[in-house]
Amino acid sequence: MENGGSPLLGSMQEFKLFETQSMISFFFFFFFFFYMIGWNGSGVYRVLKIDRLDASELNVSEDSTAYTKKECYELLKRIHEGNKATGGLKLVTLCYGIIGFIKLLGPYYMLVITERREIGDICGHRVYEVSKSEIISLQNSSVLCNIANSRDENRYKRLLSVVDLTKDFFFSYSYNIMRSFQKNMCDHESASGGTTLYKKMFVWNEFLTRGIRHHLRNTVWTVALVYGFFKQTSLSEAGRNFKLTLIARRSRHNAGTRYLKRGINESGNVANDVETEQILSEDVPEDHPMQISSVVQYRGSIPLFWSQETSRMNLKPDIVLSKRDLIYEATRLHFENLAERYGIPIIILNLIKTKERRPRESILRAEFANAIDFINKDLPEENRLRFLHWDLHKHFQSKTANVLALLGKVATCALMLTGFFYHQVTPSMKLEGYMSSSSSEAEMSPHNSSDDDCGEFDSVEKSFPPKNVASGDYDGKPGRLQRGVLRTNCIDCLDRTNVAQYAYGWAALGQQLHALGIRNAPTIELDDPLSSSLMVLYERMGDTLAYQYGGSAAHNKVFSERRGQWRAATQSQEFLRTLQRYYNNTYMDADKQDAINIFLGTFQPEQGKQAVWELRSDSQSNVQNVEMNMGEDERFFVKRCLSDGNILHEGRTPMSAMSSKHESISRKGFESSHQVTHIISESSPDMPAVGYVALSRCTPSMPSTYFFGDARKVQHNGSNSNYLSEQEDMSSVSNFVDVEWLSSSENLCDNDQSLRPPVLASYSTAEMSSSENIISEAKQPPPAMSESGSSSRKGKEPMEAEPSVHTKICDDFTDSFKQWVAYGEALCH
Repeated sequence: MENGGSPLLGSMQEFKLFETQSMISFFFFFFFFFYMIGWNGSGVYRVLKIDRLDASELNVSEDSTAYTKKECYELLKRIHEGNKATGGLKLVTLCYGIIGFIKLLGPYYMLVITERREIGDICGHRVYEVSKSEIISLQNSSVLCNIANSRDENRYKRLLSVVDLTKDFFFSYSYNIMRSFQKNMCDHESASGGTTLYKKMFVWNEFLTRGIRHHLRNTVWTVALVYGFFKQTSLSEAGRNFKLTLIARRSRHNAGTRYLKRGINESGNVANDVETEQILSEDVPEDHPMQISSVVQYRGSIPLFWSQETSRMNLKPDIVLSKRDLIYEATRLHFENLAERYGIPIIILNLIKTKERRPRESILRAEFANAIDFINKDLPEENRLRFLHWDLHKHFQSKTANVLALLGKVATCALMLTGFFYHQVTPSMKLEGYMSSSSSEAEMSPHNSSDDDCGEFDSVEKSFPPKNVASGDYDGKPGRLQRGVLRTNCIDCLDRTNVAQYAYGWAALGQQLHALGIRNAPTIELDDPLSSSLMVLYERMGDTLAYQYGGSAAHNKVFSERRGQWRAATQSQEFLRTLQRYYNNTYMDADKQDAINIFLGTFQPEQGKQAVWELRSDSQSNVQNVEMNMGEDERFFVKRCLSDGNILHEGRTPMSAMSSKHESISRKGFESSHQVTHIISESSPDMPAVGYVALSRCTPSMPSTYFFGDARKVQHNGSNSNYLSEQEDMSSVSNFVDVEWLSSSENLCDNDQSLRPPVLASYSTAEMSSSENIISEAKQPPPAMSESGSSSRKGKEPMEAEPSVHTKICDDFTDSFKQWVAYGEALCH
């Protein structure tokens, strides 16, 4: 059986929906029941009965008998004979799974998949996309219902159809597609709970399936829909065939459209939250062991309270940075959740701009850096957030920089810290149900709908390596586990973010090919055909995710330049995409956001309740809601200059006036008093490029321009003093990669992989003597450069670290790096 386990518990894969009717007079008919016959692909048939007498309530029941094909035919024949006088049993539709049930203002509706298309497989488990769906009313057609045909009901139905299930929704009957491969392999026990899996943040029909799951205590009849991107391609190298799979899973939390969902909410969930997984697997017969590797990365909106309002007069609407979370509690929750899901370290790659004529992105950049510093002060050194603030736009504009090569070096640094997953999957593991979803659940509680993501990495680590590894052709290669994740963001987490994610995937692909024994070296050049194939996948993923969130395909100037596309054609394409994005954001996104809120159950229509289209959008009411929820002494003012999309914030909130909730939170290494916050207008011509953003929270007596530590004055442990020269270039700031080394390599050719970047680990001086807790590899001197700028070491394998790197600070390192080793704080450049 494909999905393992008892056939009785196997998910149904093909369905036939029938209806019966009963005449009560010559003119009127009652439709009493729907009968759904399900087949699990292995000869087992089940029967589901849906009562339609009262369509305002969901009443479903399941026949516990497992029928053979012949027995099921006999059952249907008896039902038909019993209702022959009123037309018997009538076929409504063929379908391939129940998406869920939803009640608007009148009756319940059932959403079903009527067509599907296979788009790939993972270890023999097939993955499908929705090709066609249908909404079927449970309303008894003989009962006249004013609500069912009301104007508001019809408008809600039209809104629901705005969520196009035929675009970018995918599922699997036997594989937990809502989880990463590593979690499926290593956390098999947790993966066996079908209804628990529906509570995952990446299952978009959790709300729609909640009713039927509570009634039946199983997930036999439903499919878990994931929204995002799935693409698989077959490749070969040196006579070895393998599959490259790219999956993007969009979170249902804080989900929505570009300008209506920005930043973070009180629960720590960010907008445009997407997990990306890159899987490389051998293409071998089913009865052979399979080597497989996966790596996960993450994108999400800047985890601060900020928003933008759509404007018909301005392509770049106002950025509103709220001061509602003075101690970054929501930001802290966000990173705690990432650590629970992926482990540590959490590495932040922030790509937003540093310098602008009128500061916009740079305001968020400075506040984000401030939040990271604030949170890190409370964390043990080994758990601190690693970060790199790297202005991609500035580096792309530089004629000497190759952003893909530079980002590849950053990605290599991140991979040295997190690692990636590798294991050999044996045929017995497939048969024993690894990666498969059980459909029964005993722990169901009608009120328990919270996520089951907390503490996931702990259970993964405890279960690694997976048990019951068979012998045979298994060669005993040690498995690998990914610990930690790279978190990438720009302002929209679309265009620049996708370029950086490709660079990470490119760096990971070389190591994955090496782990599978397909290549001898763990690197791959940018002009390699495999790199080009990977770039096509990431470009398609970027376009798909950009359509979902932003309303147009992604801006792919970096990819276009890499392909040698004519610059004028690229500029024309980018201009058209900008217009398309503007039109959708301004005129279409409001309805799209309402539709998403209804689909996810964020908003549930009720009689006598204000309609969703009558409510203010989240972005319009964000600032006002903050004021309404705060006391008189806690209020602050947000002033906005509407002339050119600039903002003016002014804070007047003494810390003594904070709520008791905030006062009760103990913050190690903090002073209890904080200075009043000030945020300068974007339109201020005198404002320095870095921006002043409430930096007094972490440094009460220091001007905000001294927030970042400088390469000459590195912050010491326990010190609250930060220094920054206003003349310094702040395009690169990091505490996990040597940015001086990174900057010095800008003029290296894009194929030069001869240097392995040094990784800076945030450990105490005492821990630096341990070979497990310091720099992964030593920084090597730059290769000799010819007059043309090409490297004399081009094409050679990476140089290995000297053994002495673990016990001394090499002379090749910069002075700022040596100071960092001595004092354990962030490097700045």
